[in-house]
Amino acid sequence: MIQYFKDSVKELRQEVTWPSWAELQQTTVVVIIASVMLALSVWAIDKVWVFILGFLY
Repeated sequence: MIQYFKDSVKELRQEVTWPSWAELQQTTVVVIIASVMLALSVWAIDKVWVFILGFLY
């Protein structure tokens, strides 16, 4: 178990490629924009279904 943790720390320090600060900011903006777009899409679909079901019932 100890060897597993030593290997994990070694891999995180030496073998993982971490993004630069600029890359991190860019991908964060992309994730935020995509999340907002998805939320707005779900909201719009919900409103359409509420309207359709309200009309039918």
